[in-house]
Amino acid sequence: MPIIKNAKKALRSSKKKAQVNQLLRAQTRTALKQSKTNPTLESLKNAFSTLDKSVKQNLMHKNKAARLKSALSKLVLKNEDQVSSTKKVTAKTPKNTSGSLTAKKSSSKVKTGSKPASVKTSKKQPQQTKSLPLEQ
Repeated sequence: MPIIKNAKKALRSSKKKAQVNQLLRAQTRTALKQSKTNPTLESLKNAFSTLDKSVKQNLMHKNKAARLKSALSKLVLKNEDQVSSTKKVTAKTPKNTSGSLTAKKSSSKVKTGSKPASVKTSKKQPQQTKSLPLEQ
């Protein structure tokens, strides 16, 4: 047990911080498990939020959080692709009610490869400096 006054205070504050850290660590673990078992956008949002909080509290390194976020987002994308492939998607085509075909206007924009006559390009000549005679 600490004897000095500031050591006692440090012990009290470290216990409080440890309790807060333990709570946040548990929230992060449950959010990660939930988004791994049920990969939806809502669970992904919750997991990202808790990961960011744990990085802010220095419970986790930012690169580890980025790695976990990347893995979770890939998992959600994979899950959404599977869901969308099982549903039949039909695209509606617009119907032409007038019965006549309409032709698209072609653009009359012509690209020119040369520069306008007003712009002249010239190479800059290096300026010659006068050399001073050497003193002897």
